[in-house]
Amino acid sequence: MHPRNKHKGRYDLAALSLSNPALKNFVKPNAYNDLTIDFANPKAVKALNQALLAHHYQIANWNIPDQFLCPPIPGRADYIHYMADLLAPDKNKKIRGLDIGVGANAIYPLIGHREYGWDFIGADINASAIKNAQVIVDANGLSAAIQFRLQTNENQILKDIINTNDVFDFSMCNPPFHASLEEAEAGTQRKINGLAKNAGKHPAKTIDTKLNFGGQGAELFCEGGELGFINRMIEESVLYKNQCRWFTSLVSKATNLPKIERALKAIGTKKIKVVEMSQGQKQSRFVAWSYL
Repeated sequence: MHPRNKHKGRYDLAALSLSNPALKNFVKPNAYNDLTIDFANPKAVKALNQALLAHHYQIANWNIPDQFLCPPIPGRADYIHYMADLLAPDKNKKIRGLDIGVGANAIYPLIGHREYGWDFIGADINASAIKNAQVIVDANGLSAAIQFRLQTNENQILKDIINTNDVFDFSMCNPPFHASLEEAEAGTQRKINGLAKNAGKHPAKTIDTKLNFGGQGAELFCEGGELGFINRMIEESVLYKNQCRWFTSLVSKATNLPKIERALKAIGTKKIKVVEMSQGQKQSRFVAWSYL
């Protein structure tokens, strides 16, 4: 993980349980007598997230409806810290970011503001997600720093979100990974089976998409999947080339990078960077481009 990531090493579940007593109900010793939780249990993961946010980021009030994505906080924090490195020349100015697909959890704005004092606009196509994110921000006294905008056109990403007078230091995005609901559900099933196997349990035969905190709708899939979404964002970004210093997006599939880089060169970007990240055995990355 990034050197500044607060989640390096094992979770201190005893300390985290003090920050969120509800977590105690899910903490048990594993075969090696180390404390752990069942990461295939969505309620345990949600309690862990609440504890992490309270313990490390002073976010005392955080909750999401069952059907929305429950994000892995260490990986989300990595994106924020590597973004800070990308913005290093501007570290002494007030930073303003745009989170495309902020979701009901608002995790990037919350961590980005607590770690670096950044202001955020969070955009999403789901009105219920925006409503829940607003509740979180209001409950933690952050409404002056974090605001939200609803995207009303499912065929647009940046259009009608970036206004004429907006200036952003960066945008960030965790794009939908899958191209269809069926593909998304199959991916969630594989993930649950893998978690169950690691915990020494029998894999679940079916998934409950309403209760697994695995996400829904636009959080998981869109036409063309990840590559299609990023290509559309690249096409729209040229319209706002003087209003955002760095456009960025996570890229889950490394095999998509060559096509993304070709699209960026073809549209006239001045700078392209691929930032590699690692969380344990998981490899991830984000691509950044600028017209300035």
